[in-house]
Amino acid sequence: MTARILVVDDIPANVRLLEVRLLAEYFEVLTATNGLDAIETCENGKVDVVLLDVMMPDMDGFEVCRRLKSDPATSHIPVVMITALDQVSDRVRGLEAGADDFLTKPVNDLQLMTRVKSLVRLKSLTDELRLRASTTRNIGIEELLSRNFASEDTTPKVLLIDERKSSVERIEKMLRDRADLDVTSDPHAGFFQAAETPYECVMISTAFADFDPLRLCSQLRSLDRTRFVPIILLAEEGEEERIIRGLELGINDYLMRPIDQQELTARLRTQVRRKRYNDQLRASVTQTIEMAVTDGLTGLHNRRYLDSHLQTLFDRAVARRRPLSVMITDLDRFKSINDAHGHDGGDEVLREFARRLRKNVRGIDLACRFGGEEFVVVMPDTDGAVAEKVAERIRAEIAQKPFALGADGKTIEVTVSVGVSSVLKGVDTVAALMKRADLALYEAKSGGRNRVVAKAA
Repeated sequence: MTARILVVDDIPANVRLLEVRLLAEYFEVLTATNGLDAIETCENGKVDVVLLDVMMPDMDGFEVCRRLKSDPATSHIPVVMITALDQVSDRVRGLEAGADDFLTKPVNDLQLMTRVKSLVRLKSLTDELRLRASTTRNIGIEELLSRNFASEDTTPKVLLIDERKSSVERIEKMLRDRADLDVTSDPHAGFFQAAETPYECVMISTAFADFDPLRLCSQLRSLDRTRFVPIILLAEEGEEERIIRGLELGINDYLMRPIDQQELTARLRTQVRRKRYNDQLRASVTQTIEMAVTDGLTGLHNRRYLDSHLQTLFDRAVARRRPLSVMITDLDRFKSINDAHGHDGGDEVLREFARRLRKNVRGIDLACRFGGEEFVVVMPDTDGAVAEKVAERIRAEIAQKPFALGADGKTIEVTVSVGVSSVLKGVDTVAALMKRADLALYEAKSGGRNRVVAKAA
């Protein structure tokens, strides 16, 4: 696992010690001796994790962390604060500044490497999501990236899988009013429960009498529905090898017993914040994809989607020697509708037409808004004769029932002209197929409108 780690400390000996440890694990190491240099390095370079000393002159680690986390360009970079301070108030102050993790001096090698590797894995995932979302500025990505999800008031839903009653009771007490906690003592039942419920974190005890907890971790990571749910392992002293193996399998964090309440709540809070951040990124990516291929007014696919999929459907039909037909529809005298009833009225007509169109085609048919008042339907496994009947059914559906406008119940008559073409045996192309449908539509319009014309050749 290669990554670029920034070590920030004003004492050269401390920097060198961490640098040697990280280089031994084949990380690339950058260094800074003050807060301003650290911020500049994060802004100008690709930094995967920041190891940040708290006690520095001029600008302490808390302020450096706060500035990094308040800037959308650097807020996603994990920050581990390394400090000799062990007071609860210091840890709370670090969390408020946005720190992702804490390590106490002298730093334990196992803790250092496992924390860094876990955060590098998280950063890699976040970078991928940010890259996919980078073109979505029009839907507020900058605002999204700058949100502080840790400050949200919603209580996280958490699952604890632990068969020891005394342990469960202690954790329930620690998390009272801090988490909506479900508990199960059966790891098999816990797996299905985690798969069926949208938990924001799963905590798994290692203290099972006859079950390997890492098997459960592996199963959760292999299932699509739980692949990204944070997992915290609750381990016993002396289980370092199991912890290392667990981190290799994809657990996000661990706690050593006896569990400290402040550490438990801090680490849980960190995992929930990360999950919410990445969930929002995934949602923005999904929304962007939908916006890129969907017509916002009618909900049908748009021309971009048609252009990218029609060739595929055409090639498949030709390769399999199966029929494929296309219809192009055009609302008759649509400009007069806009002129008489305004663009709001025209939009209502387009939405209703799309609804009726969708009702009269199959799920495998590709219905798209081609532009303006023109719509295209691609019908796989449909020959010309059947496509013409479908087009006639759509034409009749539009003509027979008036379109309602506004809340006052006013209606108007609407008709549609349709051109149909089908793939020809022998040499044919998508361009020729669409051209024939367009010519058929022109004939329907010039022949009096409100009719279907099928172009065989």
